[in-house]
Amino acid sequence: MRVLYVIDSLGRVGGAQQGLVSMAPQLVRAGVRLDVAYLADSSDGFQTELTAAGASVFGVHRPNRARTALALRRLVRQRGPELVHTTLYESDVLGRAAALATGTPVVSSLVNPWYGPEHLHARGGRPWQVRAAQAADAATAQGTRRFHALSGYVAQVMARRLRIARDRIDVVPHGRDPELLGTVTPERRAAVRAALGLAEGTPVVLAAARQDYQKGLDVLLEAWPLVLRDAPEAVLLLAGGPGAETARLRALAESAGRVRFLGPRADVFDLMAAADAVAVPSRWEGLGSTALEAMGVGVPLVCSDVAALRETVGSEDYARLVPPERPAELAAALLDTLTDREAASVRVRSARARFLTRFTLHQVSGQIVDFYERALRR
Repeated sequence: MRVLYVIDSLGRVGGAQQGLVSMAPQLVRAGVRLDVAYLADSSDGFQTELTAAGASVFGVHRPNRARTALALRRLVRQRGPELVHTTLYESDVLGRAAALATGTPVVSSLVNPWYGPEHLHARGGRPWQVRAAQAADAATAQGTRRFHALSGYVAQVMARRLRIARDRIDVVPHGRDPELLGTVTPERRAAVRAALGLAEGTPVVLAAARQDYQKGLDVLLEAWPLVLRDAPEAVLLLAGGPGAETARLRALAESAGRVRFLGPRADVFDLMAAADAVAVPSRWEGLGSTALEAMGVGVPLVCSDVAALRETVGSEDYARLVPPERPAELAAALLDTLTDREAASVRVRSARARFLTRFTLHQVSGQIVDFYERALRR
């Protein structure tokens, strides 16, 4: 099976990129001839890992959309895939157009519940731009053979917003390799803490996310002084690249205290193993890759109670779930997790068992191959 996978970038920050690079070796071993085309210049991205996995990688970054669309069309003709798979907005619109122009079947991943009220009213957003993007997405979606959604919630929402039939959407989550994630051990925890200059007894909360409005890091920083009031030695670690919210987050952190910005990290799983809790305060998610990874590593989770995160983590049996944009309730859940270690350990064991039965890379990759075969059988 020959597949051309089109994605906006190969940058190291982003669940879609991490999902692709995790899955690539499994797809190649399953007999997929995998080509990857990326649209934005990503000089320090996942190119090396994808090449090592057996994929062929092509940079298709041109000065404007029209020239990028032409370059994609040429690449489709040159590589002759049986199927084009697009992920993220630019790739969806341009990749679908290139595939349809060459008569190649195309499938798309739906990774987030886009075009809702939260996007229309996001800080710095312009409602007319959101609606224009939705119109372009919906128009190109009509010629798409099948869709892959990361969660049932995303499938339900996006079927309505793109005006496509729900039965054209298959739900397949991202997966992670349990061996690559590793687990929490005293040795791993101690080594990472020593490298960070953190004492063994210091309560540590980790948030790993890009610094954008969606991720709700501002809510976490508003909650942090309330955590410090009862746990004054606690430290908040923020791992992830800069974004539209960076300046605001740094101002909040300065007033909150005991916050460390770690920047983009390649060792997020090690950071998780050194933390006492992982916070995922997102305003919305399509799946919640950080939550999924924390479940696999085996670290207590405190998450926003938004539809996709609840679908991923399951229930309060697996993680503390807090209404989004409620700093006081988020602080209370974090304090409870830091202080009631026994109850947190029970949730951790349940969450890791859930991960192993639903979200391993082997399981998910097999489902994606089945998805490709269904699309080609039509």
